[in-house]
Amino acid sequence: MKLIENYVRSLINETIDKGITRVSYDQYIENLFELVPATKKVGIINLVELVMRATQGTPVPRPLGSHLHFSPWEKLLFNPVHLFRFPTPENVGIDTSVTIGNNTRKPLTLSIPIMIAAMSFGGALSKSAKIALAKGASMAGTATNTGEAGLMEEERAAASLLIGQYNRGGWMNTPEKYNRLDAIEIQLGQGAQGSSPQRTSVKNIGEDYREVFELSEGEDAVIHSRLPGVYNKEDFIQLVRKLKDETGVPVGLKIAASHHLEKELEIALEAEVDFVTVDGAEGGTHGGAPTLQDDMGLPTLFSISRAAQFFINKQVFKKTNIIATGGLVTPGQILKAMALGADAVYIGTAAVMALVSEQMVETVPFEPPTSLVVYTGKMTDTLDIDKGARSLSRYLNACVKEMELVAISMGRTALSEVAKSDLCSLDPFLSKATGVKLGYISDEEQGRFFSESQSFFSPYSPHVEQNSGTVSQPH
Repeated sequence: MKLIENYVRSLINETIDKGITRVSYDQYIENLFELVPATKKVGIINLVELVMRATQGTPVPRPLGSHLHFSPWEKLLFNPVHLFRFPTPENVGIDTSVTIGNNTRKPLTLSIPIMIAAMSFGGALSKSAKIALAKGASMAGTATNTGEAGLMEEERAAASLLIGQYNRGGWMNTPEKYNRLDAIEIQLGQGAQGSSPQRTSVKNIGEDYREVFELSEGEDAVIHSRLPGVYNKEDFIQLVRKLKDETGVPVGLKIAASHHLEKELEIALEAEVDFVTVDGAEGGTHGGAPTLQDDMGLPTLFSISRAAQFFINKQVFKKTNIIATGGLVTPGQILKAMALGADAVYIGTAAVMALVSEQMVETVPFEPPTSLVVYTGKMTDTLDIDKGARSLSRYLNACVKEMELVAISMGRTALSEVAKSDLCSLDPFLSKATGVKLGYISDEEQGRFFSESQSFFSPYSPHVEQNSGTVSQPH
């Protein structure tokens, strides 16, 4: 045994010695170490995706969305109270409910302000995963979203509250389908893909997929860049009013947030939508091109802030609801989104991760956990639906409990009461962009600080884009 140990040690020592010698004496152009600075220059993710493009010759379908963190949530902090306003007593319950579409015949009332985001059957998730998400959402007293798909009977049966997307593929766009929904979300785009067209090849379409989407044998599933039948804003306005009159449920709009946000919202308000879902640049997807995910859209934090301010200016704030989505993962981020003006939020990636959390041991180390839930995954049949639903429900309940603790510390009795004044900012650019006061100076000094810094924040300064309403990064 000792002889083997000495041999192994000698072999390792000789290998390392030779490696160090080669690295030391080889010219850089012939040196294996050249991979280190090259990878650092390009980035390991960019390098791998570069190789994929070179070998496949097509856009790389990256799942889950961008790995970049655009929204600086960590630079916003909550303000606990002690004497200025007293904390909420322990015997006072925190109201966690929210109602979407108060002025409709059939408002959508949720027990908690967190919903399951639009992730379609077939185009993204398996039937088992969709049923589990619906069951988990129902257990927690919230809604799930069909995504860009047809009406799947099993999901409808499992979901106590189901939001369906009137979509660019046309699969939910008939009265016999959208009349069975608890709310209708007209899908014009999403944060991770904008309004780009998408196609699911027939080779990835099974019999169950074809049935729900009502596809012919050999027909691909196509999501168009535009909503069929909507060619101008008047068509959109008429569509909204038609759906509202026919169904009586809340009818809203989902868009990929962008710098054109206020122009888009102006038309949405003209159409009298009941809610707007703003999907920030951090939004997830089943497999969008990296350029769409990393280089397009408006970060979620700024999307919420600008939408809320626009609604305040138009005097419809809290009358027309704002639903925020796009990269929201922690209870703190969710509550900050609400403080900035969102009435409720969607979570997607976090919900799927919570769903499979206890079952990841079934896949790793040889398969990724996503193989349990994506439609084309190798292990979708092994997903335990009820176990996944319980995991998701516990996760949602835990998130809300943490949000309640923060509300208590701030002297609030409802999550809907949390407001911008409950936040402070650690960054002057963020403060200027969102209206959240700076944390390192008093209320009285806020005006003087920005007045004295006027040249720095001038619209003619390179630090701020003129007339944009948002602050850009310093050059």
